[in-house]
Amino acid sequence: MAKTIALTLTEDELEILVDALEADLDGYVEAAEEARAGSNKDDVETFKLAALNIQKLLARLQDMLPD
Repeated sequence: MAKTIALTLTEDELEILVDALEADLDGYVEAAEEARAGSNKDDVETFKLAALNIQKLLARLQDMLPD
């Protein structure tokens, strides 16, 4: 079971985290595509899982951003 951690962030800090995760997500998607092109199934799955986990966290954080 995952441990819950409480953080207090400013809106600017939250935006920085969202931007960083978006860039990280792009990197994992690109890495998965490269692994697929190289027929490396294990890496494809690893990168896809990482991207999925980042997407989940990113969605939670984006919901906290003001409109």
